[in-house]
Amino acid sequence: MRSDRLTRWIVAAIFVLLVIAPLFSSGVNVLVDWLWFDELGYRMLYVTVLKTEVALSGWFGVGFLVLAALNLLIVGRISHRAGYQVFSQMIEFPALDRFTTLFRSGVWLVVVLVSYVVGEWASGHWLDYLLAIHPASLHERDPIFGIGVSFYMFRLPFIWFLYHFGLALVVVAVLSAAFLYFLEGGVSIGPRGLAVAPGARAHLMVLGGLAFLLFAYRARLGMYGLLFSSRGLVYGAGYTDVHSVLPALWLMLVVCVVTALAFFAGAWMGKLRPVIYSIVALIAVAFVGLAIYPAIVQKYVVTPSELEKERPYIVNAIKFTRQAYELDRFDARPFPAIQNLTLQQVRENDPTVRNVRVWDHRPLLSTFQQIQEIRTYYDFLRVYNDRYQIDGHERQVCLSVRALNVNSLPDPNWINTHLIYTHGYGICLTPVNGSAPNGLPTLFIKNIPPVSSLPSLKVTRPGIYYGQLQNRYCIVDTSAKEFDYPSGAGNVYKSYSGSGGVPIHGFWRRVLFALRFQDVNILLSGYIQPASRIMIYRRILERASRLTPFLSYDDHPYPVISDNGGVYWILDAYTTSSQYPYSEPTADMGNYIRNSVKVTINAYSGRVRFYIADPTDVLIQSYARIFPGVFQPLSAMPADLFSHIRYPRDFFSIQASKYAVFHMTDPRVFYSKEDVWHFASQTVTGGTTPMTPYYMIQKLPEVGKKEEFVLMVPFVPVGKNNMISWMAARCDPPNYGHVLVFTFPKDKLIFGPQQIESRIDQNTSISSQLTLWNQVGSRVIRGSLLVIPMQDAVLYIEPLYLAAEAGAALPQLKRVIVAYADHVVMRRTLDEALSEIFGGQAEEAAATPGAPLLPQRPLTATRPIPSKVQSLIQEANQHFEQAQQDLRRGDWAGYGQEIQALGQVLQQLQQP
Repeated sequence: MRSDRLTRWIVAAIFVLLVIAPLFSSGVNVLVDWLWFDELGYRMLYVTVLKTEVALSGWFGVGFLVLAALNLLIVGRISHRAGYQVFSQMIEFPALDRFTTLFRSGVWLVVVLVSYVVGEWASGHWLDYLLAIHPASLHERDPIFGIGVSFYMFRLPFIWFLYHFGLALVVVAVLSAAFLYFLEGGVSIGPRGLAVAPGARAHLMVLGGLAFLLFAYRARLGMYGLLFSSRGLVYGAGYTDVHSVLPALWLMLVVCVVTALAFFAGAWMGKLRPVIYSIVALIAVAFVGLAIYPAIVQKYVVTPSELEKERPYIVNAIKFTRQAYELDRFDARPFPAIQNLTLQQVRENDPTVRNVRVWDHRPLLSTFQQIQEIRTYYDFLRVYNDRYQIDGHERQVCLSVRALNVNSLPDPNWINTHLIYTHGYGICLTPVNGSAPNGLPTLFIKNIPPVSSLPSLKVTRPGIYYGQLQNRYCIVDTSAKEFDYPSGAGNVYKSYSGSGGVPIHGFWRRVLFALRFQDVNILLSGYIQPASRIMIYRRILERASRLTPFLSYDDHPYPVISDNGGVYWILDAYTTSSQYPYSEPTADMGNYIRNSVKVTINAYSGRVRFYIADPTDVLIQSYARIFPGVFQPLSAMPADLFSHIRYPRDFFSIQASKYAVFHMTDPRVFYSKEDVWHFASQTVTGGTTPMTPYYMIQKLPEVGKKEEFVLMVPFVPVGKNNMISWMAARCDPPNYGHVLVFTFPKDKLIFGPQQIESRIDQNTSISSQLTLWNQVGSRVIRGSLLVIPMQDAVLYIEPLYLAAEAGAALPQLKRVIVAYADHVVMRRTLDEALSEIFGGQAEEAAATPGAPLLPQRPLTATRPIPSKVQSLIQEANQHFEQAQQDLRRGDWAGYGQEIQALGQVLQQLQQP
């Protein structure tokens, strides 16, 4: 009696710890998220997901429990006695018998807990289920089985789940039945060894037959899996898969069915020999058919004639990969690269030249941090590129948001971090080519509160409550005034005037939020009022992901200033799948991707809106049916935000990396890999790195009627440094999303970025100047090399910055290097360098909107360098070379003398 009571207490304690406590914690999270979704206007989205999770958890969790319990009841009916028999004699185990009830209860408890886990596992497949019952139509069929691709993308994942559920059920049923049979006498040890009662044997063999029927179905699913095989020359089924593995899987399916029938027959007639023969045959088929035979076919049939055998499968991989990544929509065009650019043509492309980005993100971010953070608790995290209409001209700008970092507060107590210091403040904005005489950026928007030098571009609501820092929750509309911004010796305080945040109302919601965030201060604080609102999930990527967990998000959200002076974030969201046949996968993204959704988030109120950017995508069509009213057409986006949409960098990078291989549509060329590209490399401070795609304003050859905002990247052949092509994605409506690839003539050498970097390093006048700057406590920062296609030619532009070696570095734009054809020059400004190359006298161009960058004067010949200047340059080079020799010998005295002499020569060169 006492042991039964102890058993019940143990079972109850385990149940509370493993089930009740997690359910209580989950219940608190569910209620908070319910309020949050409702506050944002997306209750339907949350309800749909929650109902599906609960339904799947109930159907599969309870179904698993019912079937497993039915199995245990059958065991109880079949078992005829409790005991342990050896050599026809009963052996009593008093100590073991004492715990028989505990063991039996333990089995039931394990079944209950496993059922609970299965229910939780099933609820995690809510998206697979919803897609399976709301498939979108896709007319493309796979080339092996002739089944529509929509079957693989929408139904196959949930079918796999059903298989694994059935397998888990059978495994638990077999193990629990065998254990109880041993415990209660259905399985015993007799004179001839292990003895199984007829009823128990029949029961276990029926379960075994069900298991092998599942294995037969697994073989059928494995056939579909061949379309995602990675063992061959290309991704997807190859010759060996189709001609050896596929027949072996069919044979395995037949043998599994025969084995299942043998189990059922054995349950009826009590014979085990057919079962044993069937299992041995199955093992032989699996070993020979899936391991030995494919290896023989690959070695002796495929390898000697690989191109001939694999040609149709290479065609399949090329076709389906291009479809899955939208590469088949790219527009490939030749680019002559004549290199006959004149100063007049450069002037005609003045909007492009005026928007060349001479401010690189890394040094500009450091500069912003030094001159505009103003207080220690403000951070600039990233620099973003965008374009704005300024005085009738489209100007490319760099901007950054001033975020609040509560971890940097002088006194990070609870009131400061959650009630008073609640938001960042304002932005900094500079033209990409704007530089003051001291080498610092020309700021269009700066300071606190934001001061704008542009009447058409002002920030009137600078509070940043939602951004990219992982700030904790904050509570607004409390009796404690919020810190708004610093002003002189004091601070400005005010109350929140927006609609963001979940209303707290009364006592019970305070209890709920205190439990959710495990913070009793929410319950006890006297500053919190019924009208107060709590802001949660304030990191914009987390905020959007919680609303739409079925979307993947680009890592580069960017801020936009609206016409009314508010700050919004625009995020790019992707629909992805790993179930597109024959498409080569991308790590962490699957093998199908579309940039189908644009998301806007108000930085002040946190309001989120979703817009369909690609209505042809089958996944977003399905999501729109599953969650009606969540997604709006892109035309519904406010015009002042719509004008700032852009092609996302991550998506472009993935497409470009795939196109670098899959532009080869000829199977023979693809097989030999004779025309594979990769991203060009560039030299940056610290070494060489692949170029990342960058935004610029340019007039595209042939198709462009005016300058437009594009995202581009240059390519070089694998193993070479000469440039082979460049790719550009158009960002401005109505041509948004149109991607062009311009290929250079293969019989002409076009310098690649790394070759231009080498020419810069080999230029003695440039390298000597860089060597000088890299001494005496300063260092040179090399900006990103920009490839600028213009007309039928290519320019290369690289900015140089100078910063202190130690302490608070403040990078200054010092020089701009321009390379064109055989010319490489370094000058103080971009217009000086261009004038030096193309002729004409350099003039300073003000960094003001609409001002032409280059002097509007006739093309003239380059002026000859005076003989005195030539001799001074030669003397400077001699001092530099001698200084390098002294440095290698360790002659520091001689090195110092030569450097001093070099400085004197350079001073003479600077004199008019």
